[in-house]
Amino acid sequence: MESRLEIRATLERARAATDALLEAIPDDALAAPVGPDRPPLVWDYAHVAYFEELWLLRNLEGDPPISYLHDDIYAAFRPEPGERSGLPMLRPAATRAYAADVRARVLEMLEHVDLDAPNALVRKNFVFRLVVLHELQLQETMLEVVQQRAGLEYPTPVASPPDRAPLGPDEIHVPAGSFVLGAQDEPWACDNELVAHEVELRAFSIDRAPVTNGQFAQFVEDRGYRSRRGWSSEGWEWRESEDASAPLYWERGDGGWERTRFGRREPLPPDEPVQHVSWYEAEAFARWAGKRLPTELEWERAAGWHEHEGKFRYPWGQEWMGFEANLDRHRFSPTPAGSYAGGVSPVGCVQMGGDVWEWTSSHFLPYPGFLAFPYPEYSEVYFGNEYRVRRGGSWATDALVARTTFRSWEHPGRRHGFSGFRCARDA
Repeated sequence: MESRLEIRATLERARAATDALLEAIPDDALAAPVGPDRPPLVWDYAHVAYFEELWLLRNLEGDPPISYLHDDIYAAFRPEPGERSGLPMLRPAATRAYAADVRARVLEMLEHVDLDAPNALVRKNFVFRLVVLHELQLQETMLEVVQQRAGLEYPTPVASPPDRAPLGPDEIHVPAGSFVLGAQDEPWACDNELVAHEVELRAFSIDRAPVTNGQFAQFVEDRGYRSRRGWSSEGWEWRESEDASAPLYWERGDGGWERTRFGRREPLPPDEPVQHVSWYEAEAFARWAGKRLPTELEWERAAGWHEHEGKFRYPWGQEWMGFEANLDRHRFSPTPAGSYAGGVSPVGCVQMGGDVWEWTSSHFLPYPGFLAFPYPEYSEVYFGNEYRVRRGGSWATDALVARTTFRSWEHPGRRHGFSGFRCARDA
């Protein structure tokens, strides 16, 4: 994204994907409340436009706010989600008009802004990448909300079956050694991916493929949710408070387990990676299986480090060609474990990019030398023991996000996301 034309094309690609995602949802559903702590979908769309206005028109160009009220409604950190219900939120038609107005002003500004100015925001087109990544990540958040909405049937594409990777062992042994953790020469890197630094790891083994629905069903049938064995005290407390007895959206049918997927109930595919599980559920399964969750260092080592070629942007190499993984919403569910011959990681793991976000055992913490940029609320305020790190991206994730160094953080009790996992063990 080096030229004005490339910046414009990238911005417009992201917006076209947002519009396509929301096109099938009626306006009354866009404006309908989702829950006490979750604003309606129309808020997310307006928030995308607000973020673009804030960073490209106000912070970069110095323009005054289009509406001062928007700071009170659409800023991510104020007010609290449950307090937005009484505020004058834009209706869908007005939101589309607001987003179009912001975009028209941005494209006009793009024609004259000095991309070589001594401003950290425009260095390597950083602020434009920031806005695009924000919109791409919000698209996945919106899909999570669509999945949550009971009774809202959403059209999903019919995709051809993916190719199969060559067969391999159930576990991959990764020898002890050092590798570089974090983003190197990555123009899309976020502040929490930096600073790249060398780390030493002990030998470990990691599952070749993510844990499947069929494997997780064995845990459920073995009274995995009824026995405290394998659950941490925090995890058991979460299980009881949620009254969880299976992954979210699972239900027992006459012929076995079924799931609800975007408003439709269907048989549970046993060979797909399990999704909609919390960190606590993943941890309990791993202990039940005699294993553990990988650390995020182990995950990144297995996904993106080649002993001779160094850091890979994706598990399969430096470029996304469209056939190596289940990304970009080509299908609206994971693909069978063992798919994608072109997506095998340097150590031999499959599906480490796309399909499901993978929980790791790691808390979300800064790397040595971390510097918050362009604002502390992007990463810094989340550092600590409250959040766990997910890696790899899901079927709903854009390839610009699903890089091997990208760090997603999530509360360990949340399972509305398209989250799964693979297990590891000490060698």
